[in-house]
Amino acid sequence: MNKHQFSFIEKEIRGKTFGILNTIDQDGFPHTSGVLYGVSKPSSKFAIYIITSIKYRKIKNIKKNLNVSFIIPFPHHYLRFVPSNTITINGKAELSSFDNGEVLEVFMEKRILRLITEHLSKEEKKELVTIKIKPDPKILCFGIGISMWKLRKGHIEGGYSVIIPKEKLH
Repeated sequence: MNKHQFSFIEKEIRGKTFGILNTIDQDGFPHTSGVLYGVSKPSSKFAIYIITSIKYRKIKNIKKNLNVSFIIPFPHHYLRFVPSNTITINGKAELSSFDNGEVLEVFMEKRILRLITEHLSKEEKKELVTIKIKPDPKILCFGIGISMWKLRKGHIEGGYSVIIPKEKLH
């Protein structure tokens, strides 16, 4: 499978559950949060889903500015001195209620995500909201699917982008 194809990158994104959400506060400064995420069903339009508390700063920021950036790190667990590979998705955030059927289905597919949602009380559920990231067409990648030997030649070798097919965009 060609690393420059969306299908390859989509598979890599679906294989992870941790990412870094970047929002912009009211003064224009970035705010960064580590989050667990799920991905829309393969038959649906491509989107990233995050379930979080309405109390957090990222929600306040999104209410003021829908522009977000989402980074998925791919650390090298054995060669810790090698920089992580990354996938960066820029797009617009959309807030919705926690009890979104599709989102809950997505979160039931992976054990770690299921643990977040399975045993919540009614009170806890009231404080949760779903962030849906609708991506821009271009996904930025670094090092994904590229051998370390090639990356040794220079960091420029590792950067590329893929385009999400129109039928998968919102």
